[in-house]
Amino acid sequence: MPLPPGGPVAVPNPPQATAPPDPTATTIAVLLIGPAGAGKTSVAKYWADHRRVPTAHISLDDVREWVRSGFADPQAGWNDNSEAQYRLARRTCGFAARNFLANGISCILDDAVFPDRPVVGLGGWKRHVGPGLLPVVLLPGLEIVLERNAERTGNRRLSDEEVARIHGRMAGWYGSGLPIIDNSQMDIPETAKVLDEVLARAIASPLKW
Repeated sequence: MPLPPGGPVAVPNPPQATAPPDPTATTIAVLLIGPAGAGKTSVAKYWADHRRVPTAHISLDDVREWVRSGFADPQAGWNDNSEAQYRLARRTCGFAARNFLANGISCILDDAVFPDRPVVGLGGWKRHVGPGLLPVVLLPGLEIVLERNAERTGNRRLSDEEVARIHGRMAGWYGSGLPIIDNSQMDIPETAKVLDEVLARAIASPLKW
């Protein structure tokens, strides 16, 4: 059958595959959640050190320890004073994160946020940092957490009983919809790589929390 007269027929190009977002080159704010001994601070520092864009690490524990005289030591238990200092430190970290983001600097914050206290934990962080905050949970096994906690020093080291209690409460994150990384068998670089993969998915499909 002869072709109809006229010019050449345009053949549409096949749709181009959309490249997944690269979290290493995106300005973002990440909240790394986990129990004492999960490796939050070590992973957060490594992750911030190896990004392709300016990135700050903000540790809530570091900010809490700005208080010298009258510091509410976590080894002494949770009370009204430690609650007030925690809230103050979180607001300070949130203010810093907003400042960094406003100036094109990504940030990663780490905190032991409990799933059974959403208003104090995730809700508070979201209010202070903003709705674009990306929460990720680090939750290795209890034996690993106990081993890592034993290597900590000063007021960062907790009793085995307290670590077990905190770890048990953190199990509530399962089923929450938040991404969870079990880094029991991962070193710090491996965990940071998995964190990037998790963040790429979170950026592509934002989680409503």
